[in-house]
Amino acid sequence: MLLNWLSRRLAAYLSKQVTRHSVRTSTWKALEKSLQPGDVVLVEGNTRISAAIKFLTQSTWSHAALYLGPEAGLGTAANSEPHVLVEADLEEGIRTLPLSFYRHTHTRVCRPVGLSKEDIRQLADYSKSRLGHQYDMKNVFDLARYLFPTPPVPVRYRHKLLAFGSGDPTRAICSTFIAEGFQQLRYPILPVVRTLPSDDPDCEDCVYEQFRVRHHSLFTPRDFDASPYFRIIKPTLEDNFDYRAIDWSDR
Repeated sequence: MLLNWLSRRLAAYLSKQVTRHSVRTSTWKALEKSLQPGDVVLVEGNTRISAAIKFLTQSTWSHAALYLGPEAGLGTAANSEPHVLVEADLEEGIRTLPLSFYRHTHTRVCRPVGLSKEDIRQLADYSKSRLGHQYDMKNVFDLARYLFPTPPVPVRYRHKLLAFGSGDPTRAICSTFIAEGFQQLRYPILPVVRTLPSDDPDCEDCVYEQFRVRHHSLFTPRDFDASPYFRIIKPTLEDNFDYRAIDWSDR
């Protein structure tokens, strides 16, 4: 009971906003129009935990959500807007959201290539089966060790003290929840790649690559951005961008 109380208090503290939202890089209409089911939406957060994650991963991105679209049947908001995103929230656990929740936020869209309708259905079924599961609070306590080092530890050494994830299958952070869904499809994110000698007797110097799955608990939001298997979608360019139409103030 005491641990649960401490976890809730710590989660509330880490969820407090500490910075303003960064300038978004696309319009709301362009973002809404460009998204497809299966896209991973990366978010530059503005809370205490966001600052810690961005520092630890040396990345702009502190959060990730999975876009499944209105056809996934994730429910609706009070204003009848469909819920189209699934994410792992620090306080509420795995939940669904309307896209407008991130309307004024700096985001990046990472798109897996070649998913079938069956793949999308499996992603949706997996996500729905995880709704209500809790955020990995061991991860939160690890982040607290970064924020409140006791005994005092120089900032440059704090990240070495952390070990992400508890290994509990009913708990996840935002990126590990999404990574596990893609790994169930055998879709690569950042796999471990080994180079082995080729079996071709006519080519002594030939090699081939063998992939091995990284455990989903090791993934962070930046990995979807860094992955060579996710296409970066820039909504402004997808929406018939024409630089000649820009209204420059110095004309």
